Amino acid sequence: MAQVLTAPEKAIRYAVVLTPDIEGGGYSVAVPALPGCFTHGDTVEEALSEAREAISCHLDLPETAADIAEDRVEVIMATVAVAAA
Repeated sequence: MAQVLTAPEKAIRYAVVLTPDIEGGGYSVAVPALPGCFTHGDTVEEALSEAREAISCHLDLPETAADIAEDRVEVIMATVAVAAA
């Protein structure tokens, strides 16, 4: 059964992008609203847990904490087709 994680009462939600890591396995994670905030996890659950930790650490940095109040980045996911070589 999947574990259900509840958000703290006062929480800011951030979009995260998980990309399968073909060579190394697991998932790479990027946080579009926080430039330079990246992490990795072996499973989706671990990647999301690591993302929470990375976001918290990123927000604790003195140079970013004052400038970032909430995620205002709209993430658009799309698939495009290209001609095969």
